[in-house]
Amino acid sequence: MSQHGVSRRQFFFFGSLLARAVPAAGFGSVPSLRALGYKPFYDKLNVAAIGCGGQGGVDLNDAAKTENIVALCDVDEARAAANFSKFSKQPKYKDYRVMLDKEGKNIDAVTIGIPDFMHATVSLAYMQAGKHVYCEKPLTRTPWEARLLMDAAAKYKVATQMGNQGFSHECNRVAAEIVWSGGIGDVTEAHICVTPGTHPTGMQQAPPEVSVPNTLDWTSWLGSASMRPYSNYYTPYNWRGFLDFGTGQIGNWATHTAGPVHTALQLGAPTSVERIYVNGESKITYPIGATVRINFPARGGMPPVSVYYHDGPHASDPNLYHVPGMENETILPPVNNLSDKGRPMGRGAGGPAGGGGRGGAPGGGGRGPVAGAPRQGAGGPGVQVFGDPVGPSQPGVLTGNGSVFIGTKGVMATSSRGEGVALLPAARWAEYVLPPQILTRSPGHMLDWVRACKGGDPSCSDFSISAPYAEWLALVAIALHVPGKLEWDAKNMRFTNSPEANKFVKPEFKKGFELKL
Repeated sequence: MSQHGVSRRQFFFFGSLLARAVPAAGFGSVPSLRALGYKPFYDKLNVAAIGCGGQGGVDLNDAAKTENIVALCDVDEARAAANFSKFSKQPKYKDYRVMLDKEGKNIDAVTIGIPDFMHATVSLAYMQAGKHVYCEKPLTRTPWEARLLMDAAAKYKVATQMGNQGFSHECNRVAAEIVWSGGIGDVTEAHICVTPGTHPTGMQQAPPEVSVPNTLDWTSWLGSASMRPYSNYYTPYNWRGFLDFGTGQIGNWATHTAGPVHTALQLGAPTSVERIYVNGESKITYPIGATVRINFPARGGMPPVSVYYHDGPHASDPNLYHVPGMENETILPPVNNLSDKGRPMGRGAGGPAGGGGRGGAPGGGGRGPVAGAPRQGAGGPGVQVFGDPVGPSQPGVLTGNGSVFIGTKGVMATSSRGEGVALLPAARWAEYVLPPQILTRSPGHMLDWVRACKGGDPSCSDFSISAPYAEWLALVAIALHVPGKLEWDAKNMRFTNSPEANKFVKPEFKKGFELKL
């Protein structure tokens, strides 16, 4: 049993049991549950979208495949232009609060795809209004906000989902089933790796001020954050590199690559986090690269485990993790690689795998944009790209987006969002027979949430599952800029040995944006 309630494994079993009790027309067919905001499966949800460009636009269009889109909100008209045009008849807003006031009676559910620092603020406002919430990863910027959203979802009895699409992938579930079947024995060490980001890192001075674009409402974009001069380093994408706004590659990719580790190892709250290597430390942005060790206690029949987070290592980095005994092996498997095992990928694949490039910084200390041929970062066309590419992978070492499990009876690796899984060495995987399926399978990440909104099974990244996950990832973000071994008291949400680290547990909110249940 997790300290946050039901364990991950119990959750999936609970979902299977719940499915047997769903009325033929869904829980929404029961009058008392309709009153709680549920709908019959045959009725479409009325969905509003907050954040309509970038990944928010992806979520909007994913929801639109099966549900009604009734309102759109975005502070950046240019970023949202394509979807504002596509959904031309729906009302448009720049302030999420105004949209809730004016359209609340027409809204059943909302997708939220905006910068990390405003996730909790917007999610809580809509949950308090009884709206179901789909919020993009990494759910929150701080551990305090993650705990708040978990408690809010339980209090307001709404269906929730974090947008970490890999949780819906077949390979993610197979990875857990391999571990639980004893396929690699007891796991006492695991490694999570992400590619370098294309946002600024290692900055030693504030980014240059420029005029605010006339298509952007800068005050609304800042929301709960303190006012500051505008820089085009912040919007529309590179905000994620700044401590005040984002979580660096933790929120960008580790939320994906750590997913199989979190699920398979049934991780709850850690006892400590410690930065054991850093390159390009900054008080403004996340570092250029780092390694953090996270210690978790025993969980049921599983032994204590040390999880290592490797932030953006290059192929030439002296701190590369060399997987024991796998010197001649390709470490990360290809995505969607279970067809050779007779296992279809299905609709839960969660989209194509992605990558990234090297984070950097102008203005002293960090690495600036690479000279030569231009390359596109995750922010899309026209978004400034920082840093240099990761370089080619090498046999036997961990680079790129993925994870490695070190067990007493073998080694397993997963890639991307958990969209590939294999045992090492390759010869063992070739002859390995997959264990029986014991986890429920996903109809697709958005559909999983839609089903929950209509009274079906809780989604696989329901906040009761994803908030504790987001909480420990947020601790890793703190360790990236606070040195020393940080001892964590999960019950009281504080570090017992670092007043400095405690400053980052809960954000400082601008007046009028304070959060409470």
